[in-house]
Amino acid sequence: MYYFLLVLLIIDCLLLAAVVLLQAGQGGGLASLGGGTTDLVVGGRQAANLLTRMTWWCGGIFLALSLVLAIMAPRQVNSATRQLQEQLRQQQQQQQAPAPAPLPITPAPTGQPAAPAQGQPGGATPAPAPKAPAQ
Repeated sequence: MYYFLLVLLIIDCLLLAAVVLLQAGQGGGLASLGGGTTDLVVGGRQAANLLTRMTWWCGGIFLALSLVLAIMAPRQVNSATRQLQEQLRQQQQQQQAPAPAPLPITPAPTGQPAAPAQGQPGGATPAPAPKAPAQ
């Protein structure tokens, strides 16, 4: 039922657009479509009345169908939305694992870096500075 009304709304929308575009601003439109022959078939004034009536009818049908579809839409969407949300919740619960503990942050050591020990690769230990003579 919902989709049937939606198709009717789309058809009405296209018909309304066509009727509005056929209307003349001032003396043009459907009345001047085929030159002089259209005046004989449709007539200048009758075309405006016919198109005006069709515009009102199409507009009214458009509003009514829109209102009916707006009332019906939450009922259609809610059941499908609930099922989808429930499936997503189940997937999240299955995939949820405890977060790893953060690594501890230790402050950087201050001072001079330690020199490599003797016999270790990286060189010998530096010689101690000479002592100043006592006075």
